[in-house]
Amino acid sequence: MVDRNIIAIGGGGFGRSLGNLKIEKHIISLARNDNPNVCFIPTATGDNDAYKVNFYSVFTQLGCNATHVDFFKRTIDLESHIANQDIIFVGGGNTKSMLAVWKDWGLDVILKEAYLNGVIMCGVSAGAICWFEKGISDSWAHDLAIIDCLGFVEGVCCPHYDEEPNRIPYVKKILEQHLIKDCIGIEGNCALHIKNDQIMHAINFGDDKNTFHIKLHDNEISHTEFPVISI
Repeated sequence: MVDRNIIAIGGGGFGRSLGNLKIEKHIISLARNDNPNVCFIPTATGDNDAYKVNFYSVFTQLGCNATHVDFFKRTIDLESHIANQDIIFVGGGNTKSMLAVWKDWGLDVILKEAYLNGVIMCGVSAGAICWFEKGISDSWAHDLAIIDCLGFVEGVCCPHYDEEPNRIPYVKKILEQHLIKDCIGIEGNCALHIKNDQIMHAINFGDDKNTFHIKLHDNEISHTEFPVISI
């Protein structure tokens, strides 16, 4: 049986800075091959060209065979291309629009098959929450919202937990309203490694960043840190 891995990044990485590339190097180290095939899916930004340039700059520099998938230009054969990858990296942006496009093209089904076959799934922000049952999304301009996601793993995920001021109060509100029973909050410059559907640890690639299991207990919001490794 192959291992299934998800690396959900709360914020940061090559889309924000081309600095130390710690999380990118860590993801590559999990691949089965020394020069892995890495496919970038920037749907959530409408296939933003600058984002793709950063991706190729970083992952070719790190010795990967880098490709990407466009949906707002002519689209390649998705099934054969995704099946040939070692790592899928999903960019940030508008999660709701991204998932709608994916489902129309059948990419959700193709990605699930690849995940079950051992292709590493990772991404930042929209690319972090998409793997969960539900996510806390800023796809709407006026407020955050709970959004249905792909459901590869259980739970509700909130990225940018310490980076955007409306995240913590929103999670508190929906817990108090019993709209969710718990939530995973991932800070910026931190990621969560899920292996074979079990949370392994948080990955700190910033300044003492972490990830939390957030619950309402005796009418109080509690934050339990996941085990963390620093890279």
